[in-house]
Amino acid sequence: MTDDNRPPADSGDEPALPADREEPVGEPVVRADPAITGHRAHEAVGFDPDDPESVSLAAETVRAFSENTVGAEDNVYMLRGAAACAALVRGVGSYKEAAERAGGDVSVSFIRKWARVHDLPQGIRRHVARGHIAPTAAKHIARVPGPDRFDIAWAVIDGDLTVREVRQVASEVNDGRPVAEALADRDVQLGRLELSLPPDVYRELRRRASIENRTPGDLVAEVLDDYFFG
Repeated sequence: MTDDNRPPADSGDEPALPADREEPVGEPVVRADPAITGHRAHEAVGFDPDDPESVSLAAETVRAFSENTVGAEDNVYMLRGAAACAALVRGVGSYKEAAERAGGDVSVSFIRKWARVHDLPQGIRRHVARGHIAPTAAKHIARVPGPDRFDIAWAVIDGDLTVREVRQVASEVNDGRPVAEALADRDVQLGRLELSLPPDVYRELRRRASIENRTPGDLVAEVLDDYFFG
């Protein structure tokens, strides 16, 4: 992993770092997808950190967002606020300047946390938009660098981790504890997934596993490894 993919440090005037995502910062890729947000897709607002007017809109959005997050259950609204935070930081150059530009009671910590959420890979943000991962849990997932953030995100979905458990796991992993070990303490086995298969596929999977003296999981892993990485 390169230095550019590490979560930013705590310095308020630290320059903004490149996003850990493939799409342009502020681009409403997830929020504008009808398959995710339905009829609200056309309401998606993008923020361009290179456009002064868009940066001003981002600043206004960040301030409004900071004043209306307590108890918010609208995941799409939360992602919009996160996008505004990320674009504002890139637009002005640092977390400290972004907080000053937004004004009000907006803090460096607030902007940093939500900008990190927007910088999460799309695969994770889609689950936030769907309501499978709470935005408050996403804030803690975003604190963790590299592949470990995926492991924690999928543990939320497959292992039903609470926000408090996500916060604790993220802290332990950032302190150097292996993610699999931290999850195991919460009764989550990394890599364990329940699948539903068509009867004929299930029947053949069981038959071949028996003949080859292997487990169904071994065969599935082999096929998927070839599909994803072959």
